Amino acid sequence: MSASSNLVPIGAIRQPVHGRHHILSVLVENKAGVLARVALLFSRRGFNIYSLAVAPTDDERFSRITMVVDVETAPLEQITKQLHKLINVLKITELDPSDAVEVESMLVTIVAEGGSRSRALELAELFRGQVLDVNAERLTLMFALAPSALDDVEALLGEFGIVEVQRSGRIALARLPKPVRRVARRGKVS
Repeated sequence: MSASSNLVPIGAIRQPVHGRHHILSVLVENKAGVLARVALLFSRRGFNIYSLAVAPTDDERFSRITMVVDVETAPLEQITKQLHKLINVLKITELDPSDAVEVESMLVTIVAEGGSRSRALELAELFRGQVLDVNAERLTLMFALAPSALDDVEALLGEFGIVEVQRSGRIALARLPKPVRRVARRGKVS
């Protein structure tokens, strides 16, 4: 098998789908089988999960499931009502992308031979990527960015020839409240 036989054509890279996806942050008990119960609920009801990330919180009794759900397969209200019925689900928060901080990570192996290697490294530096592995023909890079920026990086790396790519799925938290600025009568900000 030649090295180029498993390259991903540029047009085959995942295109972002906006509008029909909603982000849910689900606080659950950190117990064995909880993720399986959530997945079983989605499977039985025919709900589609676009991406999923799970990790313990700062309190080891709880885990946070960040899921991007496809609301074309089911209304969001129906999804959240069904999730609330699970005994291990403690809290569900819908995160509006404009009111949340989102990050997704990506590992990508690209072809980087000869002169293309320096251009690939410049691109990685521009997007704060890290080189995780290297050989004479390829580089494996890691990026952690907002999902839309990650889409841009993935598209730009397509020109080098993507050998393999893995994205983590989004993680997100609500933006912190900002202090309210008071405006004085004459238009001065206090």
